[in-house]
Formats: sequence, C-alpha cells, structure tokens
Amino acid sequence: MTKRKDSIGYDEETCPAIEDYGYIADCHSSALVSKSGSIDWCCMPRVDSASCFGRILDWKRGGFCRIAPSTKFSAKRRYIDGSLILETTFQTRTGSSRLIDCFTMRRGGEHSPHQQILRVVEGLKGRVRFGVDISPRFDYGAIKPWIRHYGKGGFSALGGRDGLLINGDIDLDVWERHHLRGSCDVREGQRFRLSILYRRAEDVDEGLPEEPKPRELDRRLNETIRWWSRWSSRDRTGGPYSEYLRRSAAVLKGLSNAPTGAIAAAPTTSLPESPGGSRNWDYRYSWIRDSYFTVRSLGELGHDREADGFRRFMERSAAGSAEELQILFGVGGERRLKETVIKEMEGYRGSAPVRVGNAAEKQLQLDMYGELLELAWHWHQRGHRPDDDYWNFLVETVNVASRRWREPDMGIWEIRGRPRHFVQSKAMCWVALDRGLKLARALEREAPVEDWERARDEVRRAIESKGYDRARGVFTQAFGRKTMDSALLLLPMFGFVGHRDERMVRTVRAIRKELQVGGLLRRYPPGDDGMNEGEGVFLACSFWLAECLACQGDIAGARKVFEKALSTGNDLGLFSEEYDVRRRRMLGNFPQGLTQLSLVAAAVVVSREEKRCKD
Repeated sequence: MTKRKDSIGYDEETCPAIEDYGYIADCHSSALVSKSGSIDWCCMPRVDSASCFGRILDWKRGGFCRIAPSTKFSAKRRYIDGSLILETTFQTRTGSSRLIDCFTMRRGGEHSPHQQILRVVEGLKGRVRFGVDISPRFDYGAIKPWIRHYGKGGFSALGGRDGLLINGDIDLDVWERHHLRGSCDVREGQRFRLSILYRRAEDVDEGLPEEPKPRELDRRLNETIRWWSRWSSRDRTGGPYSEYLRRSAAVLKGLSNAPTGAIAAAPTTSLPESPGGSRNWDYRYSWIRDSYFTVRSLGELGHDREADGFRRFMERSAAGSAEELQILFGVGGERRLKETVIKEMEGYRGSAPVRVGNAAEKQLQLDMYGELLELAWHWHQRGHRPDDDYWNFLVETVNVASRRWREPDMGIWEIRGRPRHFVQSKAMCWVALDRGLKLARALEREAPVEDWERARDEVRRAIESKGYDRARGVFTQAFGRKTMDSALLLLPMFGFVGHRDERMVRTVRAIRKELQVGGLLRRYPPGDDGMNEGEGVFLACSFWLAECLACQGDIAGARKVFEKALSTGNDLGLFSEEYDVRRRRMLGNFPQGLTQLSLVAAAVVVSREEKRCKD
C-alpha cells in the first residue's frame, strides 16, 4: 500500500485517513475497520460505551484488532448487498483471499444480540499468510486487560467492568501480557474464524460460557447475511443512485438502537472538523433534529417502522412532557450527558481534545418543536391516529413553541457563543404551529386553535420583517444580521416558503455566492460562531442545495452539485460530516448520519424532478 503523509507527519499505514475506514454495526454496538484489516474503533455493548478498541484516537494507547496479510498487499472492499457485512479482498504476490467482518445478527434477536464481532478469512487463490494482532484497551485506552486462557485455544480479556471472550480456529498466544498474537496460512477454499464476544467482567468471573465452535460461527455468519437480506428487501430503491440509497439506509439502520428506537448521529467521537483545533465533538447520541431527518429518509425508502420507533422514544425520553424535552438524549433515553475531556488520549492524528459527552444537552434549540410535529404529521398521513396521551404531548409541544419562539437560541449548528434569533429556528416554530393546526383539524381534536393561528401569523411576520434583508431581497441567518447561512435552504423543505418564491431563489443564489467553496457549501462564514477556527464544507448543506435547485427547476445545476457532493464519499459509499476541499480529505465524525440521510433525500428529489421535466 502506498503511504501518504499529512501536514503533521502521520501516514495512512500508521494512522489511516478517515475515508480509509468501513463501518459495521448491529443496532447496538459499532466498529470501524480500516482497509488494512484493523478494527481501530469499537464500542460495546452500546454505541456510546467506552471503547475497547480505540487507536483511531490514540495510536499507541487506544487498542486494536488487526487481521492482514504478512507481506505487501493491495486491497479492495465492498459490502455484501444491502448489509453492513464488510468484505475486504487482499491480493498478494502469492495469492488472494478475503476478510469478512460483521456484528452477528439473529432472527428475532435484534433486541438481544450476540454482542459479537465475527471475522472470517477465506482463501480464494494460491496461498496467503495472515498475521493476527489483538490488543484490547478498555475505557478509552485507560485499562490494559488481564488476559487469561479459557477453553480450547480461547482467551478472556478483562478490565474494569468490561470483558471480551476471544476464540476461533486461528492459533493465538499471549504476547507481552496484554496482547494476543497469531498467524494462519490460508489456501484456496480454506476458512479461518475469529470471534470476539462482549461480556461484562463479573459475568465472565461467574462462569465462562461454552466457546462457539467453527460450525456455529459459520451458522451465525449465514444468519447475519439472511437478517440483512430480509431487512433490505423492504427497500424502495431504484434509479441511478440505488446503491448509494441502499448503503445509506443500512448505515442509518446501524446507527439505530433496537431496544429504544433512538438513532445516533454518528458512531464516533472527536474526529476533528478542524485538525489541530478544538472542534472535536461526541456524536454518539440521539438528536431530535438528526433523527427526524433520518426517519424521513428511511420512510422514503420503505422503512416506516424505524420512524414509529423514534417517535415513541422521544415521547418516553421526555417523560410525556414537552417541558422536559432537550435537543439530544443518550440512546437509552439518558439526559445527563456531561461533557468531559480525556486528557490522556492524543486525539486523531494528534488532534486533541478527545471529548466524551456533549455540553449541547442543555442548549435551547427551538427547531426541535417543529421537527417533532412534522414527524407526527407524516405519521398521521401514513394512516395513524394519536391516542389521548400522545395528543396531549403534541398539544403541549405546540404550546411551548407558541410561548418560546420569541427567545434567542443556539440554532441548528449549536453555536457555543451568545444565542441569536436564528431565522431557521423561528421558522421551525412556525412549522410546529402549522402542523399542530393541521392535525387538530384533520383529527377533529380539541386544541387552542385560535391561539395557535395568531402565534403562527406572528412568527411569519417577525421572520419576514426582521429576518429578511429587503435591500438584497434575501432571508438572512438571524434577526438584525446580514450573514447568510446554509440552514436557510431548509425553509422550503418544511413549507415556510415555496422553492420558486423569488425570495427563496435570491436566497439560494446569495448562499452560493457567499458560502460555496469548490462547488460545495460551508454552513456559515468562517469564524461566525466565535470559535475563530476554520472548518471544511458541511456535506449535508450541499445535498440540501441540490434538492433546492432541483425543485426550482435547475436540474443541471442540481445534478452538478449532487455529483460533486457524492464524490466526497469513500469507496464504500460512506460519508463524513465535513470535507476539506483543498486536501480532499474527510473531516469530522464518520460515518455521519445527517450526511447519509441528506444524500437520500436529495437523490429522491433530484431523480423525481428530472423525471418530471422529461415527462
């Protein structure tokens, strides 16, 4: 493999670029696997658990599990159709073989998974010698495990409350106390397996379970393939972007938490948006905003069950009360997500800080009320009716939006400076009021309709007078400011203004003029959030732009922007949060749910509008 060094001396062999990774998950746990066969990030038993393999955030301390040819190789990879089962094919001078990586699934067991990573090596041609290194490090690299033999060739790795049971038919031995090392020669038609089961340390101490035998591991792989095939068979995908749609749907499914219905924004923490800066955030939690967009996109693809699961999760997490809402929750409904810095970890390619938790939990972001009512409205349009408890929750949510819309907030981008009167936030309060009124009338349910109508009209008048630059004829980021913001591209998506309204056409034009870099969009002007640090283009914004242009009739422009944004994905169709146009590098947490789902929405709209123009 060729080495490519970055500005601070790391190369792809000693610390891969973000785009080098693939993603596997089981709707509970998650992991990133590099093109060289190394699991460099893994959190079990939940996506927001402390890492057991984490060297993506500290190359020396974080821990990893690598299976790769012992000699020089080239690698190609793909996902088995419609799944998160990753297949990497290695080619060496002496032969070729493939490595299959997945979290095992079982029919009817989505809520009670095996909690198992399965790695399978298969010989395709000739002979390939593989080296195996397993170096668990619990609690974000803080705990070197106690490794002991168990069973026939199996090992347990214990530290704190965490434990891993490691076995298979690859010969392993303890190396330097806290590390397992082994090898295998793989010939055409041969198969070797490695199982990594997560178990709490106290459960392991109470009695080691029976080792899964090779035949059982093969059965679990086959069942996992069937599970994903059944799930993806519900897809309503087609057209030129069907593979991207299927891949995005699988990623979004992997980010969901099966028992609760929560959907994490990303499976990682602290992958930098600005290398060497402080824009390193923990995204392993469930945001109302991101999750709404996720279920919208999954709904477009035929996966309605996830939408209803998230709706119920949010109602439970808020304890049935709009007054108890916050912008994000843990994937189990947790509220306290205190942000801390792990000072011992050096960060991705030396880019500290490494953060766990997210201080945005206490921010006011007014857009969440509109997103919840939009979700309820779509749910109703699919033929559902809210019971009395859910209706009371919706009424209270609209009432809170009616009361609080005049307040400044931190906006969709969660700025960490002083709050502002963001136009997009106000517009989402308008959405909450508008959808509340539509639901009340459609359902013939009791609600303070006159109060809601009055408040809805007040919000519109405020936006059109204070959030509109009459000299340029454009909407602006916030009241009293002339700054442009890509979040304004969402105004027509929620029906606040028509796509072809001249005000929106001019707004789109101004956003492109002021925020476009290399054909893609920034969120807002550099430094506008007070952090005085640069960042990349924000990929979801470019997909929003493609959607807007398509709906305005500029099909050629929409396709050009869409294809440009599509080109920032890696070979597996995975996308990060941001992108460095100049260096052509991914930035931020990965894979990013908001980017993947914005891709889905844009692909659906661009294809639909293109077909409409042809017809």
